Amino acid sequence: MVVNSAQAVADRYAEFSWQQARGESDAHEELTARISQDPEFCDFLGASLPPGNKQQPNLLLAAVRYLDGPHADQGPRGDFAYRTWREWTIRHWDDVRDVMMRRLTQTNEPARCATLLPLLARLPQPLALLEVGASAGLCLHPDRYRYRYDDGPEFGAPDSPVVFPCRTSPGTPVPTGLPRIVWRAGIDLNPLDVTDPDDVRWLQALIWPGSTPDAAERQQRQLGAIEAVRQAPPAPLVRGDLLDELPALAAQAPRDATLVVFHTAVLTYLPLERREEFARVVRSVLVDRAGHWVSNEHHSVLPWLPGPRPADAHRLTLSVDGRPVALTGQHGQSVQWLEEGPQVG
Repeated sequence: MVVNSAQAVADRYAEFSWQQARGESDAHEELTARISQDPEFCDFLGASLPPGNKQQPNLLLAAVRYLDGPHADQGPRGDFAYRTWREWTIRHWDDVRDVMMRRLTQTNEPARCATLLPLLARLPQPLALLEVGASAGLCLHPDRYRYRYDDGPEFGAPDSPVVFPCRTSPGTPVPTGLPRIVWRAGIDLNPLDVTDPDDVRWLQALIWPGSTPDAAERQQRQLGAIEAVRQAPPAPLVRGDLLDELPALAAQAPRDATLVVFHTAVLTYLPLERREEFARVVRSVLVDRAGHWVSNEHHSVLPWLPGPRPADAHRLTLSVDGRPVALTGQHGQSVQWLEEGPQVG
């Protein structure tokens, strides 16, 4: 059965509202639900944008915020607020569409370093980090930030302008120090530059207006991480497809370091067959050297992974070499270590 473009757009926005925004952003939940129930606007979007990633709800919402359009979190919501948002978006459509065609949904959540750190600290040191889907490379610098697990003391880079708090479960191997990183690099279709104000503006626009107190702090934490990374030697960010660029970039990592190929909430943008191909490429890259594949993705993205499925649909599954070790908050706010997690190191 062929589904017309307007219906496909409506279904996509309804799914986004129910499955992704619900419980994370009341403003985005309501806005995308109203879009899904607006056949005329869905037809407009379907006719104006190429199918696929350019029709992502995230991308449209961020483009309007980037252009200082009306934000659903800035005042009363409801039908009047939606009509105001809709009218502004259509009136400025040429600019909105231009941003959507030039940009990608590449949220860089540096607080995820707090959920990666318990694993990175257990691996043989020193480390060589290679991130696929690196965006601006903020997660390539876990040694530039400070951390606080539960009610424990802060630790980390003494000059860091940002602290990442993180809740843990019993049994989590809470680190007390930073990993030693001797090499780092990333791959992205459109790398962002933390020294470019326009790229920083886009990163800020991608952060959702949230429903929790933590969400209000995400923009400030991201700005703090950007400032910390600006003070560090830049990590090379290669522009290109992750499958095409990974083998050559991995070959540049020093052989006397543990190579860690990692990604966080990235593979969801690839179709399943491309994810399966990526898994084969990563394993082939690591087969002849000491290294590990670290994945921090929603459980549905790598459906062949064993282990429990999170009851909370917003949690990610942290895995090493295809074996789950923890369930994590998607914004780095929590780690639930799995009792049967494998030993690494």
